[in-house]
Amino acid sequence: MRALIYRGAREVTVEQVPDPLIEGPGDAIVRITTTNICGSDLHMYEGRTNVEDGKILGHENMGIVEEIGIGVDRIKVGDRVSVPFNIACGTCRNCVAGWTSFCLRTNPAEGMDGAAYGYANMGPYAGGQAEFLRVPYADFNLLTLPPGKEHENDFTMLSDIFPTGWHGTELAGMRPGDTVAVFGAGPVGLLAAHSAMIRGAAEVLVVDKEPDRLALAGKIGATPVDFGRDDPVERIMEATGGQGADCGVEAVGYQAHDPTGEEHPELVLDNLIASVRSTGGIGVVGVYLPQDPGAATEQAKQGRIGFDYGTFFQKGQRMGTGQCPVKRYNHQLRDLILQGRANPSFLVSHEIGLDDAPEGYARFDRREDGWTKVLLRP
Repeated sequence: MRALIYRGAREVTVEQVPDPLIEGPGDAIVRITTTNICGSDLHMYEGRTNVEDGKILGHENMGIVEEIGIGVDRIKVGDRVSVPFNIACGTCRNCVAGWTSFCLRTNPAEGMDGAAYGYANMGPYAGGQAEFLRVPYADFNLLTLPPGKEHENDFTMLSDIFPTGWHGTELAGMRPGDTVAVFGAGPVGLLAAHSAMIRGAAEVLVVDKEPDRLALAGKIGATPVDFGRDDPVERIMEATGGQGADCGVEAVGYQAHDPTGEEHPELVLDNLIASVRSTGGIGVVGVYLPQDPGAATEQAKQGRIGFDYGTFFQKGQRMGTGQCPVKRYNHQLRDLILQGRANPSFLVSHEIGLDDAPEGYARFDRREDGWTKVLLRP
């Protein structure tokens, strides 16, 4: 099959590789119909992780089941499915508690709970930016979808970014009527804003500096805040009568930078602490790493981010963090799509073939105007 292979910093190639095989009784092979380039993929693409040479990338996947192991009885050949990026066993302590993003069995790496497809430190699993994908524990992990091609671009968001955006509002403790500040108008931030609107937010303020992303925020009814022109904390405080937002979502991560392009990994955390009211909640779904050799400071290289913890404590704020347990939300979000309440495909900017993926990565990484969300069609 053809697959997108990581070959080094800013170097990915489409190559012929062996087809995946059924390796255990609970496996399924999925023929990929749509797979997405995620903003998290860019951390690896830019050489800011220890992803190994030769890794097939891609953790946002959906397709048609082509083959199943002898132990699979719920999922059938021919089923159209969404593949959560979490690879979960379904029976460990964390999975039973609903924390499939921290499965205790699927990642053999020491000190790491939780596994994913095609991602650094998340286990030995090939990704889905390819023609086929092996899915372990298929009965537990796969979400079935209506047959056909209906809502393909909406459903492809169910594997990661739509549940992750929703999870950000959950971690923040959002309630109906809240004013919500979302920092980062990339795909996850935009879907956090979309989630907050669906959940009954009074107002959602979305902070970014890219005009195309801010325009999309306005399109879904959020209030765009351009931090390239205005101080985002001042704007949020003005909008809330000096009280601050009720809660906030961090959808940027460890590569946060100021308007000049200088990197400050603590910048978004500090801004949220300053702009969320006392006793408010902050949900962090932007990625942070235990080690970041490419960081701007020695502390940050060790994963030590010196954010304003003193003010955070003084204001009695709460913070939730971590990878999204996709299965906790994906079936409800699927049904919101089917009923017309959610349309996460609003952020799709490009649909290209797998052979064009290297160019898609390069242009998405450069944040070229209009390159907001890229879908690949193997």
